[in-house]
Amino acid sequence: MRVTLPPLLALLLAWPAVPLASPTLAAQDAARAFVQGAEPAVSAPVSDVRFEVTLGAPEVAARRVGVRATMRVEGKEPVLLSMSAWTPGAYEISNFARHVSDFTAMQDGRELDWDKLDPDTWRVIPAERGTIEIRYAVRADSLDTAQGWTGRDFGFFNGTTVFLMVEGRLGLPATVGVLTEPGWLVTSGMTPDTSAAARAAAGNAATPATRRFRAADFHDLVDHPFFVGRFDLDSTMVAGRWMRLATYPEGSVAAGRRMALWDALERSVAPLAAVFGEVPWRSYTVMQVVDPDFGGMSALEHTESELAIVGAPYLDEPFVVSIHAHEIAHAWNVKRLRPADLFPYVYDRPQPTEWLWMSEGVTDYYADLALVRAGLIDEAGFLAATLRKIDGVAARSATALEDASLQAWIGMTDGTADLYYDKGSLAGLALDIVIRDASDNQRSLDDVMRELWTKTWKQGRGFTDDDFWNAATRAADGRALGDFRRRFIDGRQRFPWHQWLERAGWRIVTDSITEPRLGALLRAHERGVSVSALDPDGAGARAGLELGDVITHIGGRPTLDPDFGRRWREFWGKRPGAPMALTVLRGDETHTLTATVELTTLVDRHVEPATGASNKARRIRAGILRGRTDR
Repeated sequence: MRVTLPPLLALLLAWPAVPLASPTLAAQDAARAFVQGAEPAVSAPVSDVRFEVTLGAPEVAARRVGVRATMRVEGKEPVLLSMSAWTPGAYEISNFARHVSDFTAMQDGRELDWDKLDPDTWRVIPAERGTIEIRYAVRADSLDTAQGWTGRDFGFFNGTTVFLMVEGRLGLPATVGVLTEPGWLVTSGMTPDTSAAARAAAGNAATPATRRFRAADFHDLVDHPFFVGRFDLDSTMVAGRWMRLATYPEGSVAAGRRMALWDALERSVAPLAAVFGEVPWRSYTVMQVVDPDFGGMSALEHTESELAIVGAPYLDEPFVVSIHAHEIAHAWNVKRLRPADLFPYVYDRPQPTEWLWMSEGVTDYYADLALVRAGLIDEAGFLAATLRKIDGVAARSATALEDASLQAWIGMTDGTADLYYDKGSLAGLALDIVIRDASDNQRSLDDVMRELWTKTWKQGRGFTDDDFWNAATRAADGRALGDFRRRFIDGRQRFPWHQWLERAGWRIVTDSITEPRLGALLRAHERGVSVSALDPDGAGARAGLELGDVITHIGGRPTLDPDFGRRWREFWGKRPGAPMALTVLRGDETHTLTATVELTTLVDRHVEPATGASNKARRIRAGILRGRTDR
């Protein structure tokens, strides 16, 4: 999962940083804590598990999802049905049972006895052998990638929020029918049920808008979010497999913006497939909700899909493509390849691990690599993203990566709650450099990931400490990495970036530079840059800029030019007091304003290729950027 607040553009007036709020952590029920350590509850055997989810106009209006579950029982033994407490990828206890209402249990038209075994488990007593029917509603009013939400003509839900698990019997297959309005769409990464029985059932349903799916087991059942309603949906072949793009509301990602997003999604896949040697999904569905008031972007990974929420003002920000690449990378790392602590997932309690720096942080490193190896960003963009992480980690309390990973479940308030993302990403880069340096660029972190993929995930298990560090040592030509782990993963020592970057042919440079300033906070826009805040005493405000204006040209140069920032600094930084023409779209009208160039002196830190780098360092640098070794 990745949550990002919008960064400022290079042109902008310096603005106060807004800290990323840590997610709310619902306290785990005392009853659940009391029974920890007891023998797990196991339901009576059941079979033929079927769910029918109703999400049409009445449910959207009521902000809820209707659910009907049926299953066959063989006698009168209690059936134990539980709701998950969390969604994998969102490392927080949400206690989804609290959103359930109107629970009823029936058999042959008669009400069955039931009670609560614990806060999230219903104990149902069948009257006889046969089929029991459970009905309930689930609240869907949380605009959160791990929950469920409804809009005017649309809703999404996650399996963990809707589907009951049969306690102790997670291997049971299940089918899912989604009933909605005629003309409304249904999409999910779950496998469509194309059997003759499913087709017949769809034809006999009360509404023609029934879609049916099947899940191999409970893990499969809850791993696929659903979009239901009116939204845009199209698909294409990517790396020989189908990829679908579903976006809500209709028209929110259209025309050139949709083409650009498709281009980024398609190009992100090939570099990742090259690392692991295959594309692991049957098909992949990107599901994106655009909301006018959402502050940034949040996304959650699934085995064959992702669910993202993006604030409308940020659709053209570079981090949108980066986060999608992060979630796609998760299809390999964490949804399949994952630590033994998370294999298999459990759903009724926290599942802490020391390896979130690998599952989330190294995934983020590979998202950066995917973008640069695909040509979606250049080397300067890759290095700028790396330096932002370096500076961001340096500004926080010294925290061991293993500790930061373990702490994810309790929502630290000291600013380190999500440290395993950026610091873990940097640890991935550091390991990549160390391995390439030790092996004379014959091997890399890619080799470690491939070995873990083959020897753990492909063998049906999670990786252990020994699996990871032994694979890393082999890739590093036998160089012991115990000191690296002790100091930088389990320890709190600062990363020695000048030493590591030198091995990869880079260096950190600090300069004082003079830059022009408009006194405006600008956001990327499909037609230029939009003004989202103004310094009332700044050059832009004095020239007549207004909030909401879209600047298409400054001094005759288009602001959509990818190299605009550098050109802006080089040209206008030498002309204090000169008049500077601004071409502005304001509604349907175009205006030309004249601002006076104002300069400010800033300390600039950046990472750049080292001019005196050794041949070996240059080969390592090229290998990281292009995904190659010298074998």
